[in-house]
Amino acid sequence: MQWQFDNRFVRELPGDPDSGPHVRQVHGALWSAVTPTPMPAPRLLAHSREMAERLGLDEADVAAPGFVQVFAGNALLPGMAPFAANYGGHQFGAWAGQLGDGRAITLGEVVDAQGERWELQLKGAGATPYSRFADGRAVLRSSVREFVCSEAMHHLGVPTTRALCLVATGEEVVRDMFYDGHPAPEPGAIVCRVAPSFLRFGSFELPYARGDLALLRRLADFCIRRDFPWLQGEGERLYADWFAEVCERTATMVAHWMRVGFVHGVMNTDNMSVLGLTLDYGPFGWVEDFDPDWTPNTTDAHGRRYRFGWQPQVAQWNLARFAQALSPLFADPAPLQAGLQRYVDAFVAADRDNIARKLGLAECRDEDVALMRELYGLLHAGALDMTLFFRALGRCDPLAPSPAPFEAAWYDEARRREAEPALLAWLARYAARLAGDPLAPAARRARMEAANPCYVPRNWLLQEAIDRAEQGDPSGIHVLLEVMRRPYQEQPGREAYARRRPEWARTRPGCSMLSCSS
Repeated sequence: MQWQFDNRFVRELPGDPDSGPHVRQVHGALWSAVTPTPMPAPRLLAHSREMAERLGLDEADVAAPGFVQVFAGNALLPGMAPFAANYGGHQFGAWAGQLGDGRAITLGEVVDAQGERWELQLKGAGATPYSRFADGRAVLRSSVREFVCSEAMHHLGVPTTRALCLVATGEEVVRDMFYDGHPAPEPGAIVCRVAPSFLRFGSFELPYARGDLALLRRLADFCIRRDFPWLQGEGERLYADWFAEVCERTATMVAHWMRVGFVHGVMNTDNMSVLGLTLDYGPFGWVEDFDPDWTPNTTDAHGRRYRFGWQPQVAQWNLARFAQALSPLFADPAPLQAGLQRYVDAFVAADRDNIARKLGLAECRDEDVALMRELYGLLHAGALDMTLFFRALGRCDPLAPSPAPFEAAWYDEARRREAEPALLAWLARYAARLAGDPLAPAARRARMEAANPCYVPRNWLLQEAIDRAEQGDPSGIHVLLEVMRRPYQEQPGREAYARRRPEWARTRPGCSMLSCSS
């Protein structure tokens, strides 16, 4: 591995004068130097072929003994400058103060052969000054979930951070999965996640909250220079253009979440990427029997702040907190208000595009928005699987609407009997709408199949892979990763990965609800 490191974050921005992982409040600095804690017996479990190739690595590089040592945190390559970032955030709607990278350590910034910058970050590599009362470790189950889902989301066309590899550490980590007083040892693991930048809304909120406006401005200027170099201008106009682009990118990302049925689960402002990338895969989930009020996060089970249907509104609220943090850079709030309106406009446009693509229409008319809302109500009333329903809708014959294509999507027979007549009536209206649409049947089906995935990394599929990995067999991870490389193509022999949730997974931990515990 001969990489070119260009560690601009630590080179151009102020760092913590103190060193070591002991917990502390860090003022006037955006990062703290910290070294990963060596692991006793690391073993490579899986890697992303696509991400490795993008970084200039071949299979021999990945198989070399030095690879696992680096990505277990046991060795550093020349040019690496490991650090943990300092940031704050609003968590579940309340300001939480300093948070920072409590179990993530960035190794350095690599510039690839195409000139693109990639920050390599180990999640679970040991304690940092921001670990608070934790140990900075991660367990295998959460690491498998983040590794697979990061790459699956990329192949689904959803803006996301990436994952290079998954390493078993050879040590056990004690976790209380549901915070119910039953801690237990679990296998430890590390994910190397990769992104052009891990800056987040909370990176700017912390200096604002502390009144350190010089540091706030310095960070904003740096972010624009490094991560948005195509933006030109100066002063407030430049800051306004930057904020507006962040708003538009966020709208695009959330619209993709809604298209594929992804629920982030913990949309705190410290988990919102300035680049509009899906960031920090914690208690995420996938809508199965359609429910706009569903959240996979046990911590959010009562308030359901981060439920599926509310994600667009939460993203707007988070952007408003980001705007507040940037307000000292503006003499007048109008440009920030314009940026927030750009979020609304961009999300509405992306949502209408989703409707047209998911329903196989050449364009989305106003009446199509109502048609889709009615359909979502039917899916909820009938407890239909979102992914399976929309995939089957492309096979429905508009000349003879029938419930037959949706046979595999129903979860509850009683609710099916109640909802099926209304669904048939909706299909008739949908058929009438298609009759007036210019797309030919083959083009319509291709459009729908490019928007409605056949495979998504459902939590119970991930849990099956985790169960095998905890017994020493990572092959389930490999197969699941391979399936998710082509989520829009039906793969003969892999029908088991495109079926509704089995009954055993309805209430099993890790399949239905998850906690913020690693």
